[in-house]
Amino acid sequence: MSKIAFIFPGQGSQYVGMGKDFYDSYEEVRDLFKLANEVTGLNLEEICFTENEKLNQTEYTQIAMLLTEMSILKVVRKLGVTADMCAGLSLGEYGALAAADVLSDRDLLSLIRKRGIYMQNAYPTGGGMCAILGLDTELVEKACEETDGYVRIANYNCPGQLIITGEKVPVTNAANKCCELGAKKTVELNVSGPFHSSLLKDAADKLADELKKVSINNPAIPYVCNVDATAVTTNENIAGLLSDQVISPVKWEQSFKFMLDNGIDTFIEMGPGKTLSGFAKRIDRAAKVISIQTVEDLEKISEVCNG
Repeated sequence: MSKIAFIFPGQGSQYVGMGKDFYDSYEEVRDLFKLANEVTGLNLEEICFTENEKLNQTEYTQIAMLLTEMSILKVVRKLGVTADMCAGLSLGEYGALAAADVLSDRDLLSLIRKRGIYMQNAYPTGGGMCAILGLDTELVEKACEETDGYVRIANYNCPGQLIITGEKVPVTNAANKCCELGAKKTVELNVSGPFHSSLLKDAADKLADELKKVSINNPAIPYVCNVDATAVTTNENIAGLLSDQVISPVKWEQSFKFMLDNGIDTFIEMGPGKTLSGFAKRIDRAAKVISIQTVEDLEKISEVCNG
């Protein structure tokens, strides 16, 4: 019998039309959109399904991405597939919270809308992020340490792919140092702030205040948190972990390895794109990963349902 983990991607893989076939095919998804519109005061059908500039703005991207992930999750659950563990990358951690029944749908949607706004506004200018490809972690850390100004690793995605974050000029300088140290490539990210850095402390503090207002349940299944890449099994520290996540590195590679070490052999990625599936193959070529982003993809999990 397979041991299954549900995994959820973060910002960057969103696209116009994501989740549209789930919306068209399942009443429970349309009901979830209705709730999201009510909670946020937005028109999420318009943001998710039509050409617009909002989809790539953090304050809207986050709610649109989470809504899509929650929609797919509802349908996968309806098919009878259950998970032994769950995790999500950055924003995707809130998809994992949905999978672990940590927060109500209403509270999740409300929180992520506020998180997006807080992160968009916390450091509106002067920040940056850059992907570093093909350089060992130790050398990327060395480049950051030797660069004047604030720059650090934001994401440990997979072997050979790290993201650095911080003030714009130091990020550029550290990226140049990484090239000198042998990086195959650096890619400046089109983001609205220096995510997962202490420059977003204002956003983290505001999110912490919001988390005090919601009811946080014990996870129904363990979820692996970004901050320390270990399983969360009680509600005791969840609020602190979620506020810390805004200003802490995302330990995705470590989280994925933790799940493998704990017997997970099948990963179901829910959400737009196949980012996590790509990372998985770089972490462990033998890992079995199923990506669900369309209704047609549901056929891939029939063997899991029957297993």
